[in-house]
Parts: sequence; C-alpha cells; structure tokens
Amino acid sequence: MREKPPVPKWRWALWLTILAAADFVFYVLLTPIWLGLRGLAWLAEWRSRRRR
Repeated sequence: MREKPPVPKWRWALWLTILAAADFVFYVLLTPIWLGLRGLAWLAEWRSRRRR
C-alpha cells in the first residue's frame, strides 16, 4: 500500500466555494419558499375546516 498524495489547494478552494454556494441556495433561497408554501397549505386547510 502506498500513501496517497495530498489534495491540491485549488481543489479544496473549489470544493469550499461550491459548498458555500449550495448552502446559500438551500438556506437563503429555498427554505423561505418552502416555509411559505407550508404556511399557505396550513392556512388553506384551516380555512376549509372553519367553513364546515
């Protein structure tokens, strides 16, 4: 068994950049949209139950 060479710094930088962009998309853009849709669904269900 041979020892693996170290990972180049440019690959670490690329990986961390992609990870930061993915975190931004998920937590900043998609989470509020998802919470808004869940809130609208909850409100629609609540209103339909109130009418009965």
